[in-house]
Amino acid sequence: MKKNIILWVVAFLITASSAIYQRLTGPTYPIAGKTKISNIEIKYKLDRSHGGDDDHLVSIDVPNKDIKGNIIWKRFKSHDQWENQEMVYREGKLVGILPHQPPAGKIIYHIELTENNTTIHIPIDEQNIIRFKGDVPLWILIPHVIVMFGAMLVSTRAGLEILSQQSSILKLTAWTLALTILGGLIFGPLVQYYAFGALWTGVPFGWDLTDNKTLIAVIVWAVAWFKMKNSENPYQIALIAAVVMLIVFLIPHSVLGSEIDHTKINN
Repeated sequence: MKKNIILWVVAFLITASSAIYQRLTGPTYPIAGKTKISNIEIKYKLDRSHGGDDDHLVSIDVPNKDIKGNIIWKRFKSHDQWENQEMVYREGKLVGILPHQPPAGKIIYHIELTENNTTIHIPIDEQNIIRFKGDVPLWILIPHVIVMFGAMLVSTRAGLEILSQQSSILKLTAWTLALTILGGLIFGPLVQYYAFGALWTGVPFGWDLTDNKTLIAVIVWAVAWFKMKNSENPYQIALIAAVVMLIVFLIPHSVLGSEIDHTKINN
C-alpha cells in the first residue's frame, strides 16, 4: 500500500511538472520582460492569445506621462501595410487597441516607446504575435483540462508500475485509454470548434500538433492494451507507452495550430 501511494505521488509530480513546462513553453504564453528608456525601467507583459469577440487591449506600465508610445501592427501572414497607432496615457499606463480578428486570425506587432530623443522597442529585438479565438464555454473547457490531466496522470502511473508489479496493469491501461479518448477525441474537438470553428485540424485534414499528438497517444495506448493481453511483460509495454505519451504531451499546445493565411485569400 505504501509503495502504491509513493508511485501515485511520483506520477502526480511528473504530470504536474510536464503540464507546467508545456504551458510555459507554448506559443500562447505571454511574453514578459523588462527594459530601460532614459534610465527608467519599463516592465511589460504582452498576451499572445485573445478569446472573445472584442478588441484586444494592450497596456504598458510607465512611470510618467512624458513617455510616448505607438503600436506598429499588421495582420500576420498578409500583404498589409504596417499600421501605426498612437497609445494613450491613462492612470500610469500607455494603452492601445488591436482590432478584433476572426477566430484563428493573428496580428503581428511591436511597441515603440519614446522619451526625449530615445526610442526603444517592446519586445526587445522581436515582434509579438497574438492569435484571436472564440470563447470556449467553461462546461467544455474545464472537463477537457481535468480529463486530459487525469489521462496523463494515469498513463504515468501505469508506466511506473514496472517498479511495483502489484496493481492491475490492464486496468490502468484501460483507464488511460478511456480518459485520453474522452478528453482528447470528444472534449478536445469541442474546444477546437468553439475556439476556431473546426472540430479537427489534425491528420488527415491538417498538421495541428495538438490534434495529432492526441491521435498518437490514443493509438499508442490502444496498441499497448491489445498487446498486453498476450505479453509476458506487460509492464514493459506500459512503460514504453507512458514514455511516448509523456514525450508527445510535452509538445506545447497550439504549435502549428489553426491560423488564417491572408496571403492565400481575397480580403
